[in-house]
Amino acid sequence: MKKVYVIWPVLGIVVFSAFYWNFAKGAAERARQEQIQEAEERKARILKELESRKKAVEDAIAAQAKRAAERAAAEKQKEAEDAARQALLDKRQQTFDDVNRRLRPQLDRLKADAEDIKADIAQLDLQKKQYLDEEAFLRTFVVKAQENVKTYQDMLAKIAAADKARADAEAAAAAKAKKNS
Repeated sequence: MKKVYVIWPVLGIVVFSAFYWNFAKGAAERARQEQIQEAEERKARILKELESRKKAVEDAIAAQAKRAAERAAAEKQKEAEDAARQALLDKRQQTFDDVNRRLRPQLDRLKADAEDIKADIAQLDLQKKQYLDEEAFLRTFVVKAQENVKTYQDMLAKIAAADKARADAEAAAAAKAKKNS
């Protein structure tokens, strides 16, 4: 039995050594392959980053060029619009000046005529007021004159009645004096 104590551990060491030797022989190769693969992956990642950076730079340059072209086109369009606007303003000013030059004398004449007409209207309004005042005065005067005529007619009627009464009284007195004589 003492042999069993030695054989089993030696047999275990032999089996373990076989596995270990097999593993150790492949482990160094695998470690070297892993290092190579990691180096290749790192190199590929770096190349990919460089390519993406290069593409980003190219895209940025293209975008910048596009923006510059758009800006130039916008400036050109703005300049064209400004030139067209200025041309329209100049044309409008020239037309305004032409109209003023041609129509200014007529406008001045019409303004002077309007002032004359306003003065005439003011004078006519003054005359109208005077005529209305005169009409009101004449109406009140006519009413007073008619009252005076009526009063004078009443007085004349009274005087005529008094003269007739006196004439009748004198005729009666003369008839009585004739009768008494």
